[in-house]
Order: sequence, then structure tokens, then C-alpha cells
Amino acid sequence: MFKTTALAYTYDGSFEGLLCCVFESYEWKETPLAIHSLEEGQGLLLESKWIETDSVKAGRVLRSIPLKISPEAEELVRLGFWSNAMDKEMLLLNFLYLGFTHGRRVMNMLADDTVSALNKAVQQLRREGHHYLGFVRFSVYGPVMAAVIEPRGYILPVIEDHFCDRFQNESFMIYDKTHGMALLHQPGRQAIIPLQEWIPPEPDEAEAAYRRLWQGFYNAIGIKERKNDRLRASLMPKRYWKQLPEMSGNAPALPALAARQEQTARRLKSGQRELQ
Repeated sequence: MFKTTALAYTYDGSFEGLLCCVFESYEWKETPLAIHSLEEGQGLLLESKWIETDSVKAGRVLRSIPLKISPEAEELVRLGFWSNAMDKEMLLLNFLYLGFTHGRRVMNMLADDTVSALNKAVQQLRREGHHYLGFVRFSVYGPVMAAVIEPRGYILPVIEDHFCDRFQNESFMIYDKTHGMALLHQPGRQAIIPLQEWIPPEPDEAEAAYRRLWQGFYNAIGIKERKNDRLRASLMPKRYWKQLPEMSGNAPALPALAARQEQTARRLKSGQRELQ
């Protein structure tokens, strides 16, 4: 039996670090009251116990999950770690307690609060990843395409294969502004790396023209008589709109086009004065 201890585990925030927290719990037969990543800090007035990340210990825990529970449980744990579930570390620890006790059966224990909460968190992550398959908008900056997203969950590993397969001959980057990570792809290789800040450069004339064409196409296919803002917001939540050029309505005008528009406006005003 595990004893509950008045400790908070603190780890480096990595998946391997969390697995080391699981190893520590089993090694000392203790259940912490909380598990915090180093970035989050400690919210409770508890004594903190630093858990060092050890690849050997993490590997032992990771290999035990498909062997003692199931391969599906390993995927569920990975996705649960990428989710934005509240207290996800304790949720995953409690799930593994159940899994190592009941084996494969835990995957069908949907009435259990822990199993239910973890499945809901993973479903939400997958749903958000599916949304971003359609809501990622690339801009072209020289030889590279780039896009900015602001997801709630850490979805880059979820959408990685889709975009790398779809644009396998292109060089592109998807920057996750929320988590400070970026998916980089070049033909034949890909990686997800830390990137704390990236500000997109100003678009050139060609990119500005494409954005304006895309906005024009989006507006042209709309049917004013069937406009339903509430339905649109339910199918395309407003938190996605910030990075969608068709919704922002602020694509930069081409310098030459803007100059012609200004010249035309001056002529119209001059003609109106002459008529008066």
C-alpha cells in the first residue's frame, strides 16, 4: 500500500521527467499531494521534492506500460501529458496506479473518475488537433512557409505527420506561440524544437496579394442571406480567428494598389467639387 505524503514533486516539465516521478512514487511507496513542473512553480504550501530526470528510470516506466497494461494505454498517457487538463500530472499518476493494478481492464473502466477525466482530456486534445488541420494558415517568407498557432493543448506532435506528409517537398515552420515550440520541416527531415518567441516579418508584395485574393475568395463564396454568426462561431470558435487572414480583415494592401486607390479617391473628390 502507498502512503500519502505531504510532499509536492517538482520536475523539469518533460514527459521523461514525469515518468521519473512515477518511478519515485513506486520506489518509495508514497503518493505526493501534487506534482508541479519547474515552470509552473509550487502553488501549495508543501515541502517540495525535486525529481531528477533519469533516462534509465523513465525508460523502465515507459516499457512497463504496454507490457503491464496495453499499447493503447501508452498512447493515452502520452496524449494526456500533451493535453491542458488541470493537474494532469496527478491525473496520469492515478491512472497508472489503476493500470498497474488492473492491467488491460483499466481501458474499459470508463465509470471511474480518473479514467473518465483522462479520456475527456485526450478527446479534447484530439479535437483541437483536428480543428487545426483546417485552421492553419501558411504565409510565404522567401523560400520558407510559416504559420502561427495558439492552441490550448500541445498539439504539434498530433498534427506533425499530417502536415509533413502533405507538404513533404516544402520547407515550413508551424510556431506554437502558447507553448513556445515550433515544428520545423525540410524535405527528408523534421523536428519539434523549443522557440520561445518568433515575430513574423512584414509580408512582401506577393504575400500581401495572396492574402487579399484569399480574403476576396472567402467573401465571394459567402451567401449574405444565409449569414449566421452564431453558427459560424460554433463551427469556427473565435479563439482561432486571430491567426486567420480571412477573419482578421487586415491583410496589407499592395503599395502600388494603395497608391492607385488613393489617386482615384482624389480624382473623385476633385470631380465632385467641379460638379458643385
